[in-house]
Amino acid sequence: MASHRNSSFLLNLSHHPRWTQDPPMRERRRQRRTDGIDTMNSATPASSSAVLRSRSSWGNWLMLPLLMATYLPCEAWGATFSVAIIGPWTCDPMYSKALPDLAARLATARLNMDPYTKKGYWYDYTLVNEDCKTSNALARFTSLESYGSAFLGPTNPGYCSSAALFAKNWNKPLMSWGCLKPNMEDGQYPTFHRPLPLSSRVLFSVLRYFRWAHVVIVTSEDDLWEATGHELAASLMALGLPAQYQLLTSASNMRMIDRGYVFIPYDTLTYSLPKGTNLHALTNDSLLRKAYDGVLTITMDSGENTFYQSFKDAQEKFEIRTSIPPDQVSPFFGTIYNMIYYMAYAVEKSRMVAGRWVDGETMLQSDGGVDFEGFNQHISSDEDGLGMLARYVVLDSDGGDKLYMTHTLEAPHTLGKFGAVKYNGRSIHFAGSSPSTDSRCWFSPYITCSWGLDAGTILFLFILFCGLVGGGAAFYMKRGGRIGTIFGGSEGGGRSLKVVLNLDDLIFINTQTSKRGDWVWLKRCPNGNTVSSVSDSTQSIFTKLRDMRNENLNLFLGLFHDSGIFGIVTEHCTRGSLEDLLNNEDMRLDWMFKSSLLMDLIRGMKYLHNRDVIHGRLKSRNCVVDGRFVLKVTEYGFNEIISTQGVDFDEGKPEDHLWTAPELLRDSSLMKRGTFRGDVYSFAIIMQEVIARCAPFCMLDMPPKEIISKLKSPPPLCRPTVSVDEAPLEVIQFKTITKGKKTNIIDSMLRMLEQYSTNLEDLIRERTEELEVERKKTDNLLAQMLPRSVCLALKTGKPVRPEHFSEVTLYFSDIVGFTTISALSEPIEVVDLLNDLYTLFDAIIGQHDVYKVETIGDAYMVASGVPNRNGRRHAAEMSNMSLDILHCIGTFKMRHMPDVKVKIRIGLHSGPVVAGVVGLTMPRYCLFGDTVNTASRMESTGLSYRIHVNQSTVDILHELKMGYKVDTRGMTELKGKGVENTYWLAGRAGFDKVLPIPPDLTPGASNHGISLEEIPPDRKQKFLDRQARNR
Repeated sequence: MASHRNSSFLLNLSHHPRWTQDPPMRERRRQRRTDGIDTMNSATPASSSAVLRSRSSWGNWLMLPLLMATYLPCEAWGATFSVAIIGPWTCDPMYSKALPDLAARLATARLNMDPYTKKGYWYDYTLVNEDCKTSNALARFTSLESYGSAFLGPTNPGYCSSAALFAKNWNKPLMSWGCLKPNMEDGQYPTFHRPLPLSSRVLFSVLRYFRWAHVVIVTSEDDLWEATGHELAASLMALGLPAQYQLLTSASNMRMIDRGYVFIPYDTLTYSLPKGTNLHALTNDSLLRKAYDGVLTITMDSGENTFYQSFKDAQEKFEIRTSIPPDQVSPFFGTIYNMIYYMAYAVEKSRMVAGRWVDGETMLQSDGGVDFEGFNQHISSDEDGLGMLARYVVLDSDGGDKLYMTHTLEAPHTLGKFGAVKYNGRSIHFAGSSPSTDSRCWFSPYITCSWGLDAGTILFLFILFCGLVGGGAAFYMKRGGRIGTIFGGSEGGGRSLKVVLNLDDLIFINTQTSKRGDWVWLKRCPNGNTVSSVSDSTQSIFTKLRDMRNENLNLFLGLFHDSGIFGIVTEHCTRGSLEDLLNNEDMRLDWMFKSSLLMDLIRGMKYLHNRDVIHGRLKSRNCVVDGRFVLKVTEYGFNEIISTQGVDFDEGKPEDHLWTAPELLRDSSLMKRGTFRGDVYSFAIIMQEVIARCAPFCMLDMPPKEIISKLKSPPPLCRPTVSVDEAPLEVIQFKTITKGKKTNIIDSMLRMLEQYSTNLEDLIRERTEELEVERKKTDNLLAQMLPRSVCLALKTGKPVRPEHFSEVTLYFSDIVGFTTISALSEPIEVVDLLNDLYTLFDAIIGQHDVYKVETIGDAYMVASGVPNRNGRRHAAEMSNMSLDILHCIGTFKMRHMPDVKVKIRIGLHSGPVVAGVVGLTMPRYCLFGDTVNTASRMESTGLSYRIHVNQSTVDILHELKMGYKVDTRGMTELKGKGVENTYWLAGRAGFDKVLPIPPDLTPGASNHGISLEEIPPDRKQKFLDRQARNR
């Protein structure tokens, strides 16, 4: 044992502050706790004995009271409760980065100062390293009995159940978050406890909400994660989902992100991943961000503080002595802390209740009902054995490096008894196509779906992001599920002549590859493996039940007894149970439809009661619906068959008794037989389900266990809204029900089809109107980018041919001193300036017959007479627009430099051009010709606050005789054109808007810049520095 204790898998043993003896003394005390009182003295190491012999003889007498004290109750002395924390702390990065030693040290330090826990034990811990190989880890666990008073772990689910058996033999509590079997709390492992809700149930609750049934487990090749993958698949299969394995290389390279696949990491289920914080791994990796866009994260809610903030706070208080940044620590650190705290609170509660040393069975009796502040969230637990009831959240990425919350799930709701996933108002962003949904039958424990992967969604559960292992099965069947059968020895109407059927009569088929046989229902009897043979009285009762014929009874076909299974074979109904029909949100049920179903149920029960047959198990699950939407009652007489056969009665879960009458709940013997009035009560509960279309007692918002308790012990009476009161003498009976208004399901279906047709027409009309609105929006957007004639040609696929225009007028303008303004401004300020200015220009050109060609920087180009010809009016339209722009620019101010005036130069020229669309990507409507060059030269040689006009434009304005005021500028040299006579456009008759006064231009001065006096003082120094650098 000493060799094991000093091996590499024992990482750390914290020191007990209340004992200050030398190390050999501590080793001997630990050895005594291991080997027991009988072998204490004989097992003392030699080194320890030498130390004891060197002391005075008084030391031997002082040992006597100490030995006597060990026989006193635990309250009489300060005992140490040591927790052995088992995990792969060195072989897996997720757990090594969780800093388990620091987490345990912080938890025990706080526990030993906690007012609630410091009254009892002194808490200590031992950190045990779990081997990465499952077989080696199990072998080492067998030698850990003396390492702690309780065990936190193991992590590997491959041997977790075996470890629980060892803990049972040692009678020591074992808490493990790695055990994935759903039924470990049923009694086989009496000392086992779950510190966290079962991860497969959390997953199942989320998958049930989204209706994603097909699951593939993705694991790395490490033995630990491979075992986790196998156990998780088995756990999901036990809950009803067809989990399987497939080989997978790279989800992104296989384009799974774009095809409706959803990826869920498994490890985040065990800790609190901070939401809203930046994921640094995604910040600088666009490929990883795209791949992570298909990931949906389920994790514990962080509470008010994130894990990183709480870790940083503990560092600042010197409770955690490490220089590692919080974002480099795995949030599983907080889970280790919380589990140790949870175990200590449960131990303390057990100690106060039992009044003795807390062992495995003692702790089980008082497990749950604790409440404390965890590492970064509030923790509580209930009596259902779920562990710490932390809230779960669903986090999603929108393609960036942050996660946001979309849904929440309370831990008690993972059992599926009440409550469900709640939508938080923000939808999930799917990178590719939206995942499809699967049938609800996968999530019901009473029916099943056929196996096989269809074209729907496949959900990938990541046990770390790596390769896949294993293969799948071909057929899957739940308890009480569907089976394909072929009957032998048929006669007459095709009914089996046998009462008791076996495997020779029932042939199980794979529905994916075979179409043989007829479908039937097999209702398995609980504890059927105890039935050795079918008695004559049971066969007589069944023969009586089989001979009953009614349209609203599900026919009995035979008793099945073979291979340890005893059950009833009944007719198969394709629509499933009434519960399935009510839960199918795609099926619309009007009042006629509902009343027809209830009348079918009344007729079936009336037939049974008139023949003195008590159902005793009536519920919506036992009412099936065939392909013609006719309701049929099934499982009638099942209680009588069980009683006659002598099979132990299975009480079932609380949610199975919501249909049971209160007087039957209080008398188990009466419940086995059932009563007529009890059947009527059950009918009333079913009526509530049908009318309200929700689960029994759904309006009370209480768990089934509490509802059953209130039903058993009135007052007050606990009833759903439409239920009858508890069985008075004058209770309604099916025998006395008179026929009310006749309902016709066919007429109801026809009315529904007519309503569907009307709704469909309205929907098509509404969608057509929405489509027309969107089409108009698209056309308007294209018209702002290209001429309408060009847009029409491009949309119809026709080529856009270049077009010659014999005469148009072009407008060019730019900002005087724009380079200086840009140098004095921030880039965003320049963008705001141009946006404000061009928004003003765009509003003006909308009032004139002109077309905006393009903007390049501060240059603004407009044409008139193209693409729509307007005779010779183009010169007047362009002149009017130029005057309006010049008027508005006089009052325009920059937001960031309001004292600096914005001046523009305007140049006009008229002549021929050729227009056409250039390019395939982002096509542009461009103008070509010498007229474009000349108009640009007119702008560049102009002056601020002036409209520079060429001779061609002036000639057209004179011909129009509209009173334009034109001043002669004189001979002007135009680059590439020579010297020409040019003019200033000064106004128009009737144009009374104020134009800005052009500044006086001193001889030799430039017309392309801003004077130093115009620059604001706060930006002048920046301008002077720039000029000095240029020199």
